[in-house]
Amino acid sequence: MHGKARQRRRLIWRCLTIATQNHLLNEEIREPEVRLISEEGEQLGVMSGEQALRIAEEREMDLVLISPQAKPPVCKIMDYGKFRFEQTKKEKEARKNQRIIEIKEIRMSPGIGENDFNTKLKNGQKFLLDGDRLKVTVRFRGREMAHTNIGEQLLTNFAAQCAEIATMDKNPKMEGRNMFMFLSPKAPDKQANKK
Repeated sequence: MHGKARQRRRLIWRCLTIATQNHLLNEEIREPEVRLISEEGEQLGVMSGEQALRIAEEREMDLVLISPQAKPPVCKIMDYGKFRFEQTKKEKEARKNQRIIEIKEIRMSPGIGENDFNTKLKNGQKFLLDGDRLKVTVRFRGREMAHTNIGEQLLTNFAAQCAEIATMDKNPKMEGRNMFMFLSPKAPDKQANKK
């Protein structure tokens, strides 16, 4: 009696998770012949689908179709609930360890004061230390367009101040009324070696 109640619970659980699963389970496997692998990973040989299902039920485990393209298809005996739990845990861990690199931007004008420049520099260094790429832009207005060399000096000075923690991807480039450059953070081990 206890075994039937457990089977019923497993069947209900399977029905609830069927929408999210990627594998065929137990009675869903309609293959006439399958290659069976035990829960320890040893091959049990090629047999009929019904016989493989019977072996899985005797061990109170699930029969899962792992490789449907193989000839004959490969099935494995396992606890599918535990397998899905471990799979979602691995996916969560992978998402957590994934780092999205953003491009932050700092804008200046050619006539920027020294204190304002230092503030922008500190903010830029903070972005670089956080691992983000940095776009530094100098915007020219009106007659300032005649003095693009001032903007280029500002950008090269900015890059020189950040040389310990960043590398310049591209030299300062003029596009329309803006001159810009990109800085990328150095790898953490390179920064640690300099300290």
